[in-house]
Amino acid sequence: MAEALRQSRPLHARPMEMADLDEVLAIEKSAYSFPWSRGIFEDCLRGRYHCRVYQERCEILGYSVHSVALDEAHLLNICVRPEYQSMGHGRKMLRNVMEEARAQGAKTLFLEVRLSNKVARALYHSEGFNEVGQRFNYYPAEEGREDALIFACSLENIWVEEKRDA
Repeated sequence: MAEALRQSRPLHARPMEMADLDEVLAIEKSAYSFPWSRGIFEDCLRGRYHCRVYQERCEILGYSVHSVALDEAHLLNICVRPEYQSMGHGRKMLRNVMEEARAQGAKTLFLEVRLSNKVARALYHSEGFNEVGQRFNYYPAEEGREDALIFACSLENIWVEEKRDA
């Protein structure tokens, strides 16, 4: 019952601020073996990147970072706090990024995902992404390097109303 209530609550997206970085970094470190550094997030906030946090009430449940250049967008980071994963929040956040990138003039959204990340790959496939390439030795891994799959999704034919959760 409590999990169903969590799933039904709307997430509020807002621009990430420097003041959010302690909490964002705590989530990043809890979710990834090789987390982004504070400096990377600071560079994104100072640059022309679109950094968002997703909140439920006052708690940050996740965040995303994407860029848009001409008619292409690139999702650089998307993360849900581990204790809130598998509740549909990642899907809502991804759809928000897709909608925002399309509103910013992007026709295609690209991203990389670890070859071993089957859950994320399934999510991306279910949201209309297709594999378009591979980057060898892209990610650091416990035993050397891991390949990344490159995914792309056309934003021109997404239906915002049909994809949005109630």
